[in-house]
Amino acid sequence: MLQNDLLLRALKGEKLQRPPVWMMRQAGRYLPEYLALKAKYDFFTRVQTPELAAEITLQPIDIVGTDAAIIFSDILVIPQAMGVEVLMEEGKGPSLPNTIKSQADIDALITENVEESLGYVMQALTLTKQQLNGRVPLIGFAGAPFTILCYMVEGKGSKTWEKAKKFCFTQPQLAHALLQKITGITIAYLRAQVAAGADVVQVFDSWSGSLSKQDFEAFAQPYLVQIAQALQPHAPVILFPKGSWYALPALAASGASGIGIDWCIDAATARSLTNSSITLQGNFDPAYLLASIPQIKQRVKQMIDAFGTQHYIANLGHGITPDVPVDHAKAFVDAVKEYGA
Repeated sequence: MLQNDLLLRALKGEKLQRPPVWMMRQAGRYLPEYLALKAKYDFFTRVQTPELAAEITLQPIDIVGTDAAIIFSDILVIPQAMGVEVLMEEGKGPSLPNTIKSQADIDALITENVEESLGYVMQALTLTKQQLNGRVPLIGFAGAPFTILCYMVEGKGSKTWEKAKKFCFTQPQLAHALLQKITGITIAYLRAQVAAGADVVQVFDSWSGSLSKQDFEAFAQPYLVQIAQALQPHAPVILFPKGSWYALPALAASGASGIGIDWCIDAATARSLTNSSITLQGNFDPAYLLASIPQIKQRVKQMIDAFGTQHYIANLGHGITPDVPVDHAKAFVDAVKEYGA
């Protein structure tokens, strides 16, 4: 039995005194306790060791007091499960030396037995669920198919994703074949996460904002909708297509329970585009956590005033950055908890 079910109630649209609050990337790089583990273990050791992943997942619950935990993992475990090598260099980000170029590359991808190949994630979820002991809900997640395609084709991070977009635009049949393979394994992966203890799942389309509305509708939206519709009978789904404000009307009708939004759209516009029919999550600029604590608290109040306390989850518009002081992160969380008190 959950002692704090605000997140689940917000996703159902129930009337609340205040919205729930959590922060994307809350388990990690701004916390000294995390940095101590980072100094001892490389990135994928942290991800692939259930005891470490559970410990890192719980840190923000204990330290800053968020209303939900999100499992410590990475979106690029899916390419790994598909047989693609993923390297993670500290300070440089991910690299995938063997990029997808042809039908033969796509045919060689593994899509079976994700429950086994990523069993360490399920073990981490189950262990975390036990250690949470009902304090708050646990969120599982995966990368969206378009975002995963970007990494598998580009081979590394990019500001423009020109190589990935060229692949989609010049070889659309190959792109859709790859997107469908990613979608299938992602659905199986998220279902396994729910079975292992995730109360909610979030799908991160971190790079969909690089697409026009027309191209989003071709290469991102159909696969997000497939995932939402496949998972919704099992657990609430939050879709986060960063930068794709134009997709709000379509995604509000996708069957998902929530949509994450960044800081480049205001509450009134987001509510209008979704006809106030779905729970919205966001949209605090993570950089504003570097302002003074009184400024943070004032901005949080303004944000909740604008969105209201129903059909809303207070969160950042993207992940918390490493340079945010812990007391500023806590001030953000506390300001939400103090709303209306």
